[in-house]
Amino acid sequence: MSKYSRKLQKLFDTAPRQETAVLVSLIRQQQSDFEVEEHLEELSFLAETLGVKAVYRFTQRMEKPDIRTFIGKGKLEEILAYITHFEVDMVIFDDDLSPSQMKNLENELKVKVYDRSLLILDIFLQRAQTAQAKTQVELARYQYLLPRLTRMWTHLERQRGGTSTRGGAGEKEIETDKRDIRNKITLLKQKLRQIEKQGETQRKGRKGIVRVALVGYTNVGKSTLMNLITKTDILAENKLFATVDSTVRKVVLEQIPFLLSDTVGFIRKLPTHLIESFKSTLDEIREADLLVHVVDISHPNYEDHIAVVNQTLREINAGDKPILLVFNKIDLVETMPSEEKIMEMSEMDLQDADFKDFGALAEAYKKKTGIEPVFMAAGSGQNVDLFRERLTEEVKKQHLKIYPHYLSDEVVIWNGPAAENDL
Repeated sequence: MSKYSRKLQKLFDTAPRQETAVLVSLIRQQQSDFEVEEHLEELSFLAETLGVKAVYRFTQRMEKPDIRTFIGKGKLEEILAYITHFEVDMVIFDDDLSPSQMKNLENELKVKVYDRSLLILDIFLQRAQTAQAKTQVELARYQYLLPRLTRMWTHLERQRGGTSTRGGAGEKEIETDKRDIRNKITLLKQKLRQIEKQGETQRKGRKGIVRVALVGYTNVGKSTLMNLITKTDILAENKLFATVDSTVRKVVLEQIPFLLSDTVGFIRKLPTHLIESFKSTLDEIREADLLVHVVDISHPNYEDHIAVVNQTLREINAGDKPILLVFNKIDLVETMPSEEKIMEMSEMDLQDADFKDFGALAEAYKKKTGIEPVFMAAGSGQNVDLFRERLTEEVKKQHLKIYPHYLSDEVVIWNGPAAENDL
C-alpha cells in the first residue's frame, strides 16, 4: 500500500460513522397495512432528520403491547439477532414505551432504545436555536427521561460529554443522576418562567394589531410560505421540524399591518411533555386572531394530517379560531386530466392513478366546514396572488373587529414595537 493510500485509509478509518437503527411497530387490529407503512415512513424520516439511518423495519401484529418488553419474545429474539449480526446502534419504536419497558429492552438488546417521543425530543433539541426553544426542549427532555434512567442510560451523553466518571456504579450512579436531573428541571423551570414573562410583556405590546399564525403538520411548507409573504430568509428545508422556534414578522397588505408568525409543525403523537413545555410558544397560536392552516396536498395521507392538526388545536384551546385553509404543493399533484386524455388511458392506469379534482375538493370542504380553501404552491409561486388576496380579505375582517370604523381609503399607522424573533 502506497503512502498516499495509507493516508486515505487512515482518514476513512477515523471518519465518523453514521449511526444506524432498526424501526419497530406494532400492528393493531384496526390498522391497515398501508397505514402501518405510512407511519414507518414517517418514523424513518424522523430518524433521518436526527442523522440516523434506518436500515430495517420490524412489525408484529398484536392486540395489545407486551407489558414487559412491548413486543413478543420471538420478535425480540429476531431483532436481537439482526442488530448483533449487523452491528446496529439503536432500536426505535413507533410508540411510546413505559419506563420499565425501556429498561427491559435496553437490558435485553444491549443498545440504545428510543421510542417515538424521545426521538422527537432529540430532534427538537438539535434544531432549537433561540434561548426559549432550547430551554423548553431541554426541560421536556429531562422530564421525559427522569423515570426512564437505567444502568445502560446514555441518552444525555450529547449534553454532558459522555458517560459519568464519578465514583460508584449501578443504582448508586442512577440515583445521583436522578438528583442532578431534578435540580436541572427546577432551574430550567425558573429560567423558562423568566423568559415567558418577557414574552407576555412583548405580546401585550401587540394589542391593536391583527395577529395571524401559520399552523399545520410538520414539513408542509409553512416556512416557505412565510418567506414568500414577508420576503425574509427563514430556514425552510425538506426535513421534519425544520422550524422549532416561533418566528414573528410584521406584514402590510393593502395598507393594513398585521403580525404573521411561523410556529412549530404538529405531528401525530406529539409528546405531552413537549406540548406542556412549549406552552408560551403555542400562545402565539392561542392568542392569534386568524389561523392559516397549511396542508401538503401532495402527501397521500393529507386528510389524516388535517385531522391531527385540528385535534391538536382543540387540545390547546385554539379549535374555535377563524381559519384560512391552504392546500400547498399543488405543483406536485397529478390533477384530473381532460376527458380526451382519460379516454386514451388504459383501465389499469386509471385504477392506479390518484387524480385530484381541485374544484370538487374545494366544494366538498366548503360544504363540510364552511371554509373555502386556497390551492397554491409556495415553492414555485403558483397561485400566490390568489393566496395574498384571500389572506388580505381575512385580515380585513379581523381588522374591522378591532377598528369597526375603519375606512378602506384610510392609511392605518401602527406605532407598536417591531416584531421580534424568539417570542
